[in-house]
Amino acid sequence: MPTIEPVTEADVAALEAQLGRQPRGIVGIAYRCANGEPGVVATSPRLPDGTPFPTTYYLTCPRIVAAVSTVESEGVMVEMTRRLEQDADLAAAYRAAHEAYLADRAALGDVEEIAGISAGGMPSRVKCLHVLVGHALAAGPGVNPFGDEVLARIGDVCGSIRPQEQEEQR
Repeated sequence: MPTIEPVTEADVAALEAQLGRQPRGIVGIAYRCANGEPGVVATSPRLPDGTPFPTTYYLTCPRIVAAVSTVESEGVMVEMTRRLEQDADLAAAYRAAHEAYLADRAALGDVEEIAGISAGGMPSRVKCLHVLVGHALAAGPGVNPFGDEVLARIGDVCGSIRPQEQEEQR
C-alpha cells in the first residue's frame, strides 16, 4: 500500500478550497503536489454517512484535475478500452492495477457492497481518468498503466511528477 500521510488542519482547509466543499471520509494524504498541498486523498471505503465509496484515491489538485479533464474531453477512454481488448500485456497490467487498488482499499476497511469493484472502469474498461491518475500518483509509477500514460501526456502541471522523479530527470 502507498504511504498515506496523516491529514492536518491545513490539509483540510486546502482540500475545502480545492473541492469547494468539506472533504468526506478522508483517511490521509496519498500524494502531495510540489507546493505541499494535497493532490490525492485516500478516502475511506465507507463514508461517515454510511455510503459505500469505491474511490480510494481521490484526485483533488485543481490543476491536475483540469488537465485530466482536458484529456478526457478528447475521448481517449474509448481508444484505451479498445487497446485493452487488443493488447494482452496491457490488459494484464491493468488487471494488476485493479487488484492493487482492491488490496489498498481492503487495507482501509471491508465494505461488502463494493467487494471486487475498484474504480475508473478497472479491470475491463477505462471510465474515469481522474481515478486512474489519482491511483498512479498515490501508488507510484508502474502500477496503473493508464494513469501513468495520462500523467506523461499532461506533463508536470503542478508538481505532478513526484519529487524523486524530478531529481532523476536532472
